[in-house]
Order: sequence, then structure tokens, then C-alpha cells
Amino acid sequence: MPLTPLDIHNKEFSKGFRGYDEDEVNEFLDQVIKDYELILREKKELEERLNDQKERLGHFSNIEETLNKSIVIAQEAAEEVKRNAHKEAKLIIKEAEKNADRIVNESLSKARKIALEIEDLKKQSKVFRTRFKMLVEAQLDLLNNDDWDHLLQYELDAAELKASEEEDSLA
Repeated sequence: MPLTPLDIHNKEFSKGFRGYDEDEVNEFLDQVIKDYELILREKKELEERLNDQKERLGHFSNIEETLNKSIVIAQEAAEEVKRNAHKEAKLIIKEAEKNADRIVNESLSKARKIALEIEDLKKQSKVFRTRFKMLVEAQLDLLNNDDWDHLLQYELDAAELKASEEEDSLA
């Protein structure tokens, strides 16, 4: 057990022949007591400060641990967000490619359909042209026919026509 100031104060030395000067020893012991008390007080203060520092260190260690965990969680969350963004981007690209393929296929189908319709219209226009040409040629043939010239050769007098109508009506 360590020595206390009280132990030093109560310490008694045996007296011998021609021993130490008692006043000098007592003065020295008083000085030792004062210095020892001061050292014990300082030791106690330092221990308290050390305990306070340990508590603060523990507090900051907890904060550091919490921050490290937070950083790890944030990194994991960032990685998760990144992974999800990549997945979503891939899905969007696949969907866009699918839509593009569908649009291209629909366009090709419509182009084929239009090409077929154009071919059909060409055939119909050829048939119409041929028929129209035949009609016009037939009409030209009618116009070029000698019957027109023959009609022009008839010279009937209007008076004769009237007289012949009256005869027909009397009879």
C-alpha cells in the first residue's frame, strides 16, 4: 500500500544517542508531506484528466466507427444505385432496340404493301389506258366512217319534208 501524507506525518523515529536534530527532521518531514500531498493531488488531477480523455477518445472512436459504417453504407448504396442504373439502362436499350426493330419491320411491311399497290395501280392504269385508247380509236373509226360523208350527200329540202309529213298525216 502506498505511503500517504498522514503516514509520513505520524511516523515516529526512535531516539538514539546523539541522533538527528528533531526539529530539522520534523521540518523536513513537513516539507515532504506538503510535496507528497501536492504530488498526490496532481496525480489525482492527471488521472481525472486521463479518464476524461479516455471518455472523449471513446466518444470520438464511436463517432469514427459510426462514420466508417456510414461511409461503407453510402458506398454500398452508391454501388447499388449504379448497378440498378446499369440494369435500367440495359432494359431501356433493349426496349428501344425492340421498338426500333418493330418500327423497321412495320415500315418494311408498309413499303412492300405500297409497292404492291403501286404495281397494281400500274396494271390498272395500263388496262385503263388500253381500254381508253380502244374507245378513242373506236370513236375515231366512227368519225372516219364513210357514213358521215353519205349523210352529207342527202339534200332534202325542208319544204319537201314538210309536204311529205302532211301527206303522211292525211293518209
